[in-house]
Amino acid sequence: MVTKVRGAEAYVPLDKSLASLRDAVQDCQGCELYKNATQAVFGEGPETDVDIMLVGEQPGDKEDLAGKPFVGPAGLMLDKALQDLGIGRNKFYVTNAVKHFRWTAKGKRRIHQTPRASEIRACQPWLEAEIDAVRPRLLVALGAVAVSSLLGTRAKVTTHRGQIVEGDYGPCLVTTHASSIIRVEDPHERAAAYAIFLSDLQQGLKYLKRVA
Repeated sequence: MVTKVRGAEAYVPLDKSLASLRDAVQDCQGCELYKNATQAVFGEGPETDVDIMLVGEQPGDKEDLAGKPFVGPAGLMLDKALQDLGIGRNKFYVTNAVKHFRWTAKGKRRIHQTPRASEIRACQPWLEAEIDAVRPRLLVALGAVAVSSLLGTRAKVTTHRGQIVEGDYGPCLVTTHASSIIRVEDPHERAAAYAIFLSDLQQGLKYLKRVA
């Protein structure tokens, strides 16, 4: 039996302030992911005068338990990159395209699974409302799921990486997810991947200076 995807639209409150959205998202049953997640994980960061909104894929194991985005290994990698660029994370609004953790059990561990396209679509109203509330000057899509959510399925990390692409939600910098760097086993290749990631983020900072 195929479960019909309801979508999150019915759960998004009329009052679309970040405080209202953050409360309402915990009641969302717009797709099946809520059943196995500890909680929904909403974005956090400055709520006004936001230069950059960083959009990842979904919460991981640590984020699901803590209720905060980017607090696991990928978050630490992202923090390091921002620190190396001379910027604290408190200058950015960080969130994910999908608000619940999709996982499969492997022994006692919960292993990340990429959200299905239907789950990404179902969660889109939350991301749209978040962007409308924050009104960032630049979006940064971290990885394929974020890229498809912000720019549509025709946009690809491999094709548009390091570029600023105009989308329905405004200008968007395309790059990889910080977790992809962690997965690189060879130390020299990991250092190279990290350098490219830094270069991508620098493109975003240069863009903001140009349009300031």
